[in-house]
Amino acid sequence: MMEMGVPDYGGGPVGRAPHRTLDALQAPDRAPDALFTLTAAMGYQVVGGLRQQVMTFNGSTPGPTLRATQGDLVEVRLTNQDVTRGVTIHWHGVDLVGSQDGVAGVTQNAVLPGEEFVYRFVVPDAGTYWYHAHQDSVREVRMGLIGALVIQPSPSDAFVESAPTSDLLALVHTYGTVTTLNGAAGSTYVPVVAGTTRVRFVNSNNGPALVSATQPFIVAAIDGFDIPGGTMLSNSYVDVPAGGRIDLLVTVSSQNTRVGLLSGPSLVIGPDGSGAAPELSSSARFDALTYGTPGGSAQALSALGPPQRNFTYRIGSRSGFLNGRAGTWFTINGKIIPKVPIFMVRDGDVVRFTIVNRTPFLVHPMHLHGHHALVVSRNGQPATGAPWWVDSLEVLPGETYEIVLKADNPGAWMFHCHNLPHARAGLVTHMMYEGIHSRYLIGRVTNRLTNQPE
Repeated sequence: MMEMGVPDYGGGPVGRAPHRTLDALQAPDRAPDALFTLTAAMGYQVVGGLRQQVMTFNGSTPGPTLRATQGDLVEVRLTNQDVTRGVTIHWHGVDLVGSQDGVAGVTQNAVLPGEEFVYRFVVPDAGTYWYHAHQDSVREVRMGLIGALVIQPSPSDAFVESAPTSDLLALVHTYGTVTTLNGAAGSTYVPVVAGTTRVRFVNSNNGPALVSATQPFIVAAIDGFDIPGGTMLSNSYVDVPAGGRIDLLVTVSSQNTRVGLLSGPSLVIGPDGSGAAPELSSSARFDALTYGTPGGSAQALSALGPPQRNFTYRIGSRSGFLNGRAGTWFTINGKIIPKVPIFMVRDGDVVRFTIVNRTPFLVHPMHLHGHHALVVSRNGQPATGAPWWVDSLEVLPGETYEIVLKADNPGAWMFHCHNLPHARAGLVTHMMYEGIHSRYLIGRVTNRLTNQPE
């Protein structure tokens, strides 16, 4: 895996940290608090009236919603029934221990038919997350190896808002040409009592999802992290990046409310199953850069302190050869794999990334594994609202973002575009901690196994 890039130290010191393997980074040795089994298999499912071949977890897609509490030790036994090319599970957005990230060729070998793998990790933060295959992910995610992971706040968390009266999931996924919410096309009625409903949107597609509601709403969380001081929004929509999550707080009265995708599937929520709800129509794009408690972002940046390493992640494209194939490929800082930079950090570093999208017309939802980063600025405009923490950041053509994070989770962490065909076409690298070594290989390992994370 280290042979796919060239070390970039971001202006920080170059040295040798104590040698550790990824396999040595494990969860605490104690009994799990939440125990699950997921079986990956081929199958068929009727979606929008069409019978389609899919891949399933426990016989359905999306797979079961897994629920745990902040601080729990979660144990998941993955069994591969008959997915020929193998399967892994990546716990998208969870800042878990490095060995359990579920990336074929980086943290483990792909699990072949008849084999199993046990994941054990502590969930450190409450919020909305999801899980998906990270072996042959372009194909396996598209075909349905996905599911939601919801982490409830610890009862001891003094900063948690009062619980809403209802808590709903809205997982966006397109099967073939049919876009769904929770696997259903069109409009789905969900009974809820009057009061505040939390709607957890998860975007498992390769492109953005534009979501809204017919009643005013508050954006309560982004990528699992709460946004303090959020104000009520009307006639607005939220652009959820590929891989990203948005939690909306919607006030439901005696009339039904529609929440969902603009020009797409929706949930009709309310106390009246026979009542209609108006169609979604919103014109103002939500901007997290200025939303929430004023000055909160600046305070969070000050608390992190000055960066020890400064990296540029400049996205472009050019013609060349990738794995012996000629074509037009994505580049990072002008280079094509295997010459892209690997961003080298030490445990405890404060790290600044400047992400630049120089590809015309193409949106890149950039996803960093194992960490959340604070958005500092966009196109030179500083963030002025509440702290905006992300693991999946949508970068539009011509945009430049600055993000800052604390490198406090040792491992070998993918940093890639979550439009997964873009990652397969070269838009992928790693943030690597000094001293960490992976024994796994991307590409052909034996005559019976090929690790292909994308």
